[in-house]
Amino acid sequence: MALKAIPISQVVPYIDEIHVENVTFPSLYNNNNNNSTPLSHGEDEDDVGKMNNNNNKFVVMGHRGSGTNMLQYSSCHEKTIKENTLRSFNEAAKFNLQFIEFDVQVTRDGHPLIFHDIFIFTQQEGKLIEKRVTDLTLEEFLSYGPQNGSTNVEKPLFRKMKDGRISEWKVEEDDRLCTLQDVFENVSQSVGFNIEFKFDDKRNYKDEELVPVIRAALQVVFKYAKGRRIMFSSFQPDVAQLIRKEQTAYPVFFLTNGGSEIYPDIRRNSLDEAIKLCLEGGLQGIVSEVKAILRNPRMIAKNKESNLSLMTYGQLNNEKEVVYLQYMMGVDGVIVDFVEEITSAVAQFSKLVRHDGNEHLLLLEKRLLSEQRITPCLEDEISYFRRLVPELIHS
Repeated sequence: MALKAIPISQVVPYIDEIHVENVTFPSLYNNNNNNSTPLSHGEDEDDVGKMNNNNNKFVVMGHRGSGTNMLQYSSCHEKTIKENTLRSFNEAAKFNLQFIEFDVQVTRDGHPLIFHDIFIFTQQEGKLIEKRVTDLTLEEFLSYGPQNGSTNVEKPLFRKMKDGRISEWKVEEDDRLCTLQDVFENVSQSVGFNIEFKFDDKRNYKDEELVPVIRAALQVVFKYAKGRRIMFSSFQPDVAQLIRKEQTAYPVFFLTNGGSEIYPDIRRNSLDEAIKLCLEGGLQGIVSEVKAILRNPRMIAKNKESNLSLMTYGQLNNEKEVVYLQYMMGVDGVIVDFVEEITSAVAQFSKLVRHDGNEHLLLLEKRLLSEQRITPCLEDEISYFRRLVPELIHS
């Protein structure tokens, strides 16, 4: 659903009169921790997961780099770059974003790779072949799709869509598959990494299965991070908590759809459960599907009261008005597919000026100069936002 563009001055004519809680994203790395040894549990950096008053920044993250190909297929977006590839990551890094988000799985011979789907498809002699990504060796995984120095693709990639259809994975700008080490070595140091640990929702994992996977990825991170901003995330409650137990150098966020789907594990079924999980496991924040926040914006204040950061993901984050709404309500940042459009919009509305006597203060500068904590949105402000975009809240 596309929304009609609304000039910000029409949406909120007196922006200074609205209580904005643009809290700062937590410090996502330890500047002094460039060695390969994780901080031991209990030796937390003081600023990990806490607000840094010197950097009041609304965070934009590129989803799988320059955006998921599934959404681009359906929207006829300007161009499609193969998601979760070096080309997609470096293209996203050209814009004013702080992080790229990507999915990590580990091959059966212990190598962390970048790939979203649980199963990988190709076609040989007219027959579709399906394999679980984690059942492959690294060599087998890298044999799919384009190869360096060759125009001949022996194993063309196919993809299973949400409706069950399987079709050839075609993009305008293709690139080879890559590993976690490749990404650290070849993606601009200007962007941080939101590393999502990807597991099969239909399987139940034991800790002894999860820990080797987590450690394999962490080994690469601590060897190659070199001061880059890093955060970890996962939809799996046990994975998120185990990542935190394995290291305390970088923040860990729990991913949740906020109850739009119901799982046997109740910890995945609501924002209340997500907050509870974070507090019990010492996690630093939540990444929620955006609709869950729009339907229940009071959870933003509850999240802040719990000293947790809040990010969102979802298709609606490609609507500028929805991103602006979250900015005003105190969400810390968004994961988006349309990187160029959203980073441009955020740059515009984060620099709104207000004439105050003989001074013009940038909105963010005004927040930095304020000595008192800015309160969350009040009830009447929440009602105002509900009237502004009711079709989004209730869709």
